[in-house]
Amino acid sequence: MSAYFIANIRIKDDQLMKEYNQELGDMVMRWGGEYLAVDDSPIILEGEWPHTRLVLLRFPDQETIQKWYDSEEYQRVLKMRLDASDCNTIMIKGKKL
Repeated sequence: MSAYFIANIRIKDDQLMKEYNQELGDMVMRWGGEYLAVDDSPIILEGEWPHTRLVLLRFPDQETIQKWYDSEEYQRVLKMRLDASDCNTIMIKGKKL
């Protein structure tokens, strides 16, 4: 069953984040991932939104997300995102209703 990686990001360094995104695009696809949404101005319906970007990725399953996230390849690139932004990320599993 599909699983999703969600990142709520507050960007502090636009240039470094751009470099991170350039590295990330093909990598996500190599791991079987797909970008479902990237939004720099989501519409707030309730609550507060202290972020400047939301990213939603879909992967085949949670195991694939965990392997991608823990991989040496991603950990090398992850440092750029951590330096360029404040970020909260979560992994959720999909469910058919």
